This record gives sequence, C-alpha cells and structure tokens, in this order.
Amino acid sequence: MRQPDRPSPGLWSTRRGALPGGTAQTEPFARPRTVVTEDAGNSDAAIARALATEAATRLVGIRRENPDADRLALKDLGDQGAQAVLAARLAELAPADAVLSEEAADSAARLSASRVWIIDPLDGTREYSEGRDDWAVHIALVVDGELALGAVALGGPDEVVVSTDVAGSPDAVGDPIRIAVSRSRAPGIVRRVAAALGAELIPMGSAGVKICSVVNGTADAYLHGGGQYEWDSAAPVAVARAAGLHASRLDGRDLVYNRPDPYLPDLVVCRPGIRDRVLSAIDDALAAQPE
Repeated sequence: MRQPDRPSPGLWSTRRGALPGGTAQTEPFARPRTVVTEDAGNSDAAIARALATEAATRLVGIRRENPDADRLALKDLGDQGAQAVLAARLAELAPADAVLSEEAADSAARLSASRVWIIDPLDGTREYSEGRDDWAVHIALVVDGELALGAVALGGPDEVVVSTDVAGSPDAVGDPIRIAVSRSRAPGIVRRVAAALGAELIPMGSAGVKICSVVNGTADAYLHGGGQYEWDSAAPVAVARAAGLHASRLDGRDLVYNRPDPYLPDLVVCRPGIRDRVLSAIDDALAAQPE
C-alpha cells in the first residue's frame, strides 16, 4: 500500500540514501538487461515480461548484496531499487505512455492518456525483508480505460506469469474451499466468509502471490477488504481474468483501473464454479457489519 507520510519525489525520481552504519546503497542499474523483441506480435507483453523480470532480478540482487541490512532498510532499498529499474526501462521502452506507480509521484496526465502502466515495484515488502519468497513485482497496462494485460514476477525472476500466456485455471475446487489470506492482517470479513463457507484459510504474503495461487490451483479464492490501491491488484487481476476466474469488488461491481483516486480497497477473485456461493457469503458478511 501507499505510504502517506513518504515525501513525494518528482515523477519517476527515487529516494536515495545509505544503510545504517554508513554503508552506501548499491547502484540500482548494475544488472543485465532483457532484450525486448516482438512477442508473437504483442510487444506490450514482451515489455511487461522484461520489466517484471528485470525488477525481480534487481530485488534478488539487493537482498544478496545487503545481508546485514535491517528489515526497514531492506524494504526501502528494495522499493527504491526496483522503482529505479522500472522507471529507466519504461522511459526507454514506452516513453509516450503514462505511469501510475506506488513508488513515484502521481500525475493527473495519466487520466487523459490512452495507455497507462500501473506498477508495484515490490508487493509484499514484509516478506521480502524477511527473506521469504512470497513477494512479487506487478506490471499492468491499461489501454483506453480497460485492463489490457498483466505480468507478475513471483519471488524472483524465474517465475514470471504473463496474462497473454495463461491458458486457463484448474476447475477442481478444494474440499474444504481454500481461501488465500494475508499472513499478517487477515480482515474480519474474510474470517466471517470463511466460517460461512466452512473454508480453510491459507496465509500468504503479496496480493500478487495470493491471486496467482488461485490461478495455479493452490487456493480457490482470495478476498480482501482491508484497503489496497490499484497497483496492488491490477497486474494479478489481469492474469486471473485471462485464466477465466471471477474478479470483482466485494459487492460484485467491476474492478476499474486508472481512476482519479487509485484507492481500491476491496476485491474478490475466485473460481467460477463457486462464484455465487462466495458472493452470497460476502453479501451476508457485509450486511452483518456494524454501520
């Protein structure tokens, strides 16, 4: 999520500093670049894949290069380093496109732009700083107001899921239903829905990891009602839609991206076969909430 108390740098600028004890921050561009070619006629998919791969590669490098950094410093270094990679590469590969990033100042110019990249350079900073692999890089593209594609790097550069490559998702539903949930702050509504469905809660880190767990069959649903922004869900939702999954707000409304206010606090992603049951349980849980 966006950190409201962070200073707002200029568009595409990044915060720089030093590690505790005076250790200099590592150079963010010291990494190999992916050669971007036409990807079966879809250069946007090739760009998205390259962006996710390169940012994830940089994140792995930052963690390796700073073994003594405390968790807060490592979070900041990861955010800064991945943002720097993405800013430089988007300026090179898609200079005419607008960008909405968690780690850069917003610009109203994106609202009138035909093409807008919505990116989260590091989703799951807590998991990243703990040395876990359930963090992600999110790269999404909105074209003329519609979510056109997404790429999600899961825990590093070796597993990058691109919506244009997703053929589908497993049809089988777990017994009990398995719901991916935040390992640190599961919203109350999730617990109420799980109780109504007799579901099993499976704790995970990044929102991208949780949504992709529904895509790959590790979970059957993911719902969140505790506050998010567009960059938290745009890329993995594009992947989920390409896989044929249901994705909406908790009340069933469409997920809309590139709005004036990027706050998008809730969503549900689930298998089509349990959509009605899940949405009904959500409706009951929402109705039971105090005003």
